[in-house]
Amino acid sequence: MEMKSALVLYSYHHNNTKKIADSIAKILDAEIKEPQKLNFKDLQEYDLIGFSSGIYSGKHHKSLLELADKLPQVTNRKAFIFSTCGIPAIFVKSTNPQGKELVAQQHLELREKLKSKGYKIAGEFGCPGLDTNSFLKLFGGLNKGRPNTEDLKRAEEFAYKLKQES
Repeated sequence: MEMKSALVLYSYHHNNTKKIADSIAKILDAEIKEPQKLNFKDLQEYDLIGFSSGIYSGKHHKSLLELADKLPQVTNRKAFIFSTCGIPAIFVKSTNPQGKELVAQQHLELREKLKSKGYKIAGEFGCPGLDTNSFLKLFGGLNKGRPNTEDLKRAEEFAYKLKQES
C-alpha cells in the first residue's frame, strides 16, 4: 500500500524552507499545505505529515505552533519536523553533534506539541537558510546561497529514509 504524505509549511522572507519542502515533497509525492488554510479533516487522509517553518527566536513560526495546539488527538499517525535557520551554518550541519543538538532544541516546542496530540515523530531535519533580519541585512545577511545544492540533497536523503521506514 502506498504511503500518503503531506507537508504543512509556513515559509516567507526568502522561501528557504519552501526549497527544502519542495525537495522532500518530490521524494514523498507529498502535497504542501499552509497552516492558515488547513482543514483538520484533510489531515486524517495522510499516513505521514511533515511540519515545517523557518526558525524565529529559537522556535518554529507562531502560526505552526498555534496550529499544533489546535490539532485533534490522533493514534497511529507519524509526523516529522524540518526547518531552516539563520544561525551560522557551522551550527546546523546534521553531521555535527552540536548541530543536532541545536536542531533538537529549536524543534522542542513543536515536537512536544505534536507528541502531546499522539503523533510519533519519525524524524527531524534542519539546515541553514539565508537570514537578513535586523542589522544582518546591512551586511547582505548570513548564510548566503543557503539552502544550497548539498542541503537539498541531504533533504532528499532524509525523505528517502522516511519513505523506507514508513
